[in-house]
Amino acid sequence: MERWLEMSAAALGREIGKGNINPIALTQRYLDAIHAHPFKDRIYTVVTDERALLEATAAAERSASGQRKSALDGVPVSWKDLFDSAGTATEAGSLLLKGRIPEVDCEVLKTATSLGLVCLGKTHMSELAFSGLGYNPKTATAPCVNDHSAVSGGSSSGAAASVAFGLAALAIGSDTGGSVRVPAAWNDLVGLKTTSGRLSLSGVVPLCARFDTIGPLCRSVEDASLALASLEGVATSVDPSFRVIDRVYPYVLQSLVKDPDPETRKILKRLILEDDGERVRWRRVFRILGAIADGAGPSVDREKGAFGAFSDSSDKESKRWDTQRLKRIACGVVETSVGVAEGASEVARLELCSTRGTDCSTGSTLGTSSPGTLAAASAVRDAMEYVTSPAGANLRSALVKD
Repeated sequence: MERWLEMSAAALGREIGKGNINPIALTQRYLDAIHAHPFKDRIYTVVTDERALLEATAAAERSASGQRKSALDGVPVSWKDLFDSAGTATEAGSLLLKGRIPEVDCEVLKTATSLGLVCLGKTHMSELAFSGLGYNPKTATAPCVNDHSAVSGGSSSGAAASVAFGLAALAIGSDTGGSVRVPAAWNDLVGLKTTSGRLSLSGVVPLCARFDTIGPLCRSVEDASLALASLEGVATSVDPSFRVIDRVYPYVLQSLVKDPDPETRKILKRLILEDDGERVRWRRVFRILGAIADGAGPSVDREKGAFGAFSDSSDKESKRWDTQRLKRIACGVVETSVGVAEGASEVARLELCSTRGTDCSTGSTLGTSSPGTLAAASAVRDAMEYVTSPAGANLRSALVKD
């Protein structure tokens, strides 16, 4: 159990998924560590024991029944004290907001909770997030893991300290001008400064709304990827067979594919594993598959058939069609044909490179034929066929944007 406090959030999630760690025991281990720690009051403003254990209990029940909601379902997380949390003081490190108790969770906390993340409590910060040092003489100044007498960097000071001192598996902070990046760097962590507008700021105490962003502080890049997915509401896969895919293309694949069936999983694994040195242009391949899927859904298939019959009819007959529906059908046909054409071009490119022994990324000559690149061509071809087949419904729905 002692090792749990040093493990990455992703590793904890995997062990929960395998049944090796019970979320209740894990959460209790973190709560015990927090309450026993000499720097508890310098790191946490409040520890939400009751909420954490209730959420951990629900996570344990989901895990036992094989219904986990995400890769981080059951993993304990700390939250910077500017994220509104229902019934818990949210004061943004300022005495001006002392006693401010929101009635509802902020949007990102609500989203993360819906995917199973366990809220341990709120962490100290620079007053109103207006400092990169993490110094706060009014409430508390969190220590740096490398020098306990020094500041930890800010403004997400307690957030960084909670992870660095083993009092949270990961932390959620905010960054306006360095408030995730600075404390992450000073405490040997990974910090992700997200793009402005990517995550909702609803229910977050503002510093400068145009520049405020939300981001995780954690132990690994994989943790950052999974945390961002959880904040966005993306239910990432927890199947151990995805380990290789996670390392090669962590966020993109998991964003595209939600709870894939075995056939979809097999297709995606081939696309990654048969790549022979990442010579396949993955962004292009997924755009190709998306274009094909756009016109290959069941409803569009039926309409395409009707459109095919209609296209040979007279102009007079065309007036009986709804113009918007006709436009959507036509776009589906065009997208599908363009996607198939591009896909065929990509397959031909890979096959040619394989025959000539050419590196498909750089164009340089390898001197020998490349069976791996030929396998990649086969994988892309099979994926194109699969995405239009009845069995590929799950992959289609994941690839087609709403």
